[in-house]
Amino acid sequence: MRVRATINGEPRVCDVKGSESLLFVLRERLGLPGSKGACEQGECGSCSVLLDGALVCACLVMAVDVEGSEIVTIEGLGGPELHPVQKALVDAGAVQCGFCTPGFVVAAAALLDENPAPSSDEMREALAGNICRCTGYGSILRGLETLVAGR
Repeated sequence: MRVRATINGEPRVCDVKGSESLLFVLRERLGLPGSKGACEQGECGSCSVLLDGALVCACLVMAVDVEGSEIVTIEGLGGPELHPVQKALVDAGAVQCGFCTPGFVVAAAALLDENPAPSSDEMREALAGNICRCTGYGSILRGLETLVAGR
């Protein structure tokens, strides 16, 4: 099936099979490897993308269902410069192995677009769907708190 969508601001067309996830198509067919596949069950958040402005796990979305949609991946957030969330996490030392980082960045960017000054509890709630096995979450939250405080 041929699917048309706007991905990171660019119109894209891709032939997909009915059983392929959006994550698979982004990574393997469109060459956008930033979103990671780990659990493939929507539990870890490493594949988080924005689909028509909503945060979703790309591993749970069937590629055939995104016809006419607008998708933003980690590659589409920052442009030539780092996105402010990326910079905040780097500055806070919250990037270790980097596997979960794209999902955290997309989730945090979605939160800050909706609520430019979230509380620490709101940050925790918004990031609850993302798992990190390296940082212990403290540095991630500190980076975001510093970003919000500096706005």
